[in-house]
Amino acid sequence: MSPVAKASSLSSKLKITVDSEKVGCFSQKHFDFYMKYSYFVVRVLEVPSFQQFLCWMLKKENIEEQIVRSVYVTIFPLRRKNGKGLAGNCDVGKGKIRIYPKSRKFCRVFTQRFDKKTLMAYAGNRARAALIHELLHLKYVADEQKVRALTRDYFFAFTHSQSVNSSRALHVYTMIFKVRAVNLPKV
Repeated sequence: MSPVAKASSLSSKLKITVDSEKVGCFSQKHFDFYMKYSYFVVRVLEVPSFQQFLCWMLKKENIEEQIVRSVYVTIFPLRRKNGKGLAGNCDVGKGKIRIYPKSRKFCRVFTQRFDKKTLMAYAGNRARAALIHELLHLKYVADEQKVRALTRDYFFAFTHSQSVNSSRALHVYTMIFKVRAVNLPKV
């Protein structure tokens, strides 16, 4: 199977999902914002060069692509018990991965601090990093430290293989993996 055909099989598992219990908790304006965010994330994750990279990574890590049954891009953010937002999670037994957005408030503060173009780069690359991270959990189920280290390495490799402007790529990489270094809002 060619790399492009193989890549399309992973992208075909991408779906947008909404937690129906949360729908009533958000205004139409918030719902519209999160729908646009989700569609943007799906488009970013479907980019052929990223899909090819994922196929290469899965092969390198000896992770069978068919154990991934679905990748859901959720519309609404999810907060952990400690109050921090979650980027993604993986149900290894079901082969189900979920990718979550940043909050609308975070995005508003981020855009004020930087700009909309930087927010778009951050949101897209955060979703890429989250998907890489969750795919690695399929092999390294309980080894969070190893998954984090490999996520940084693979995301760095992808970023630098794609980037024409490596200083911008390094800035986005720093924002995602070294949040305290750039003083991002903790919203």
